[in-house]
Amino acid sequence: MKVYDVIIAGATGMVGRKMIQVLEERKFPVGKLLPMASAHSVGKKVIFNGKEWTVQELNEENIKQSHAAIALFSAGGSVSKEFAPVCTKYGITVIDNSSAWRMDANVPLVVPEVNRKKIFSGSKIIANPNCSTIQMVVVLKPLHDHYKIKRVVVSTYQSVTGAGQKGHDQLMKEWNREKVENPKFPYQISFNAIPHIDEFLETGYTKEEMKMVNETRKIMGDNSIEVSPTCVRIPTVGGHSESVNIEFEKQFDLKDVREILSKAPGVVVQDKPTEKLYPMPVWAHDKDETFVGRIRRDESVKNGLNLWIVSDNIRKGAATNAVQIAEEWIKGA
Repeated sequence: MKVYDVIIAGATGMVGRKMIQVLEERKFPVGKLLPMASAHSVGKKVIFNGKEWTVQELNEENIKQSHAAIALFSAGGSVSKEFAPVCTKYGITVIDNSSAWRMDANVPLVVPEVNRKKIFSGSKIIANPNCSTIQMVVVLKPLHDHYKIKRVVVSTYQSVTGAGQKGHDQLMKEWNREKVENPKFPYQISFNAIPHIDEFLETGYTKEEMKMVNETRKIMGDNSIEVSPTCVRIPTVGGHSESVNIEFEKQFDLKDVREILSKAPGVVVQDKPTEKLYPMPVWAHDKDETFVGRIRRDESVKNGLNLWIVSDNIRKGAATNAVQIAEEWIKGA
């Protein structure tokens, strides 16, 4: 079997560690694992396939000496802007988890279940979408193919893990009544809901919300889809949840909708309300699938549908989607 040397940029962060775990779980054909991070993490150890691998500094010399085939980046936008082009200079294909390249017209934005072919567009950088967008479009795409979506209204209920280790630690400390130094969130997150993720824009929307608008259109390949988002941080850790209201151009039957979604790749239908079966973060935690339930007609609008979508934002929303892109890439390499 052919093997590939793989750089993990941001290897000591929450998503970087999960990428390493997912590579192992999915038996990705790694030759050498090359964990890289900022200078303060140099010398730390990560475990992969039962072996210790030493973290190196992410710099041009180490990238050049790596002779890697693939680099999975989860080190922030500024780091990706600086070092993704360095990787491509040495023939390394980059799969980037930050927002740095997502809306670049020359960079494909990929969810393999939705637009796999974009992986082979010729770009040496492939962007991993925002976590909230990923789980939504996995569900929207098969419905769009059948009924054509006109408009989506989405409210997200996002885990603290979407804000990284600092977000997770703030919640844990607040629950334990410990003092929080340099909090990640502008207010306490325990016993609270904060309708504010990322920076506010002049329109009153946040950058997180506009990511969902612009990324959905790019991934789905249809700029006519209208998206109205509200993104909220809540004190959960298992994954992101979304209340999604869809208006279609065509009529639909609920039985057909459930059938379409039950056959959609990467989607699991949990929709038996009389048995209290519906998606929840506690069930989605550490799973790769996207779960959908509370499937019901919106009786206030023609051709309207309501859904509840849940997925682990660290796995499918970040690490797993990146590894899936890499899996598809090696098939065509």
